[in-house]
Amino acid sequence: MKIRVSGIVTNSGKEEDSHSHRLQITSWGGVPVHVHAFGGVTSVEDGHAHEYGSLTAPAPTGVPHVHEYRTVTSLDNGHTHLITGTTGPAIDLLGGGHYHLFEGYTTINGRYPHTHKYCGRTGL
Repeated sequence: MKIRVSGIVTNSGKEEDSHSHRLQITSWGGVPVHVHAFGGVTSVEDGHAHEYGSLTAPAPTGVPHVHEYRTVTSLDNGHTHLITGTTGPAIDLLGGGHYHLFEGYTTINGRYPHTHKYCGRTGL
């Protein structure tokens, strides 16, 4: 099965041998896609909390959908945690647009191994 995907590829702008590329998908199977910003502060565990923030993975516009997300927390107390998951379904707003709820636990890390709870809602 073939799915038509459209997007924009940009490079890091570095002239050296090692540079990176970023793909921004703009449509999937002919349907426009979109992303949401998400972020917040984790629960306090082992005497500290972490900040986090990023963009969700793209998802189709105008149909029921969820978004995958993945980010690394801020460096606090000498370590970071990985945050990954899937948002809940879209929640429509009266004036148009929508948001998604998300929640979960970070990976285990730290001098005294622990995890943090996180939750919130995406941006529009």
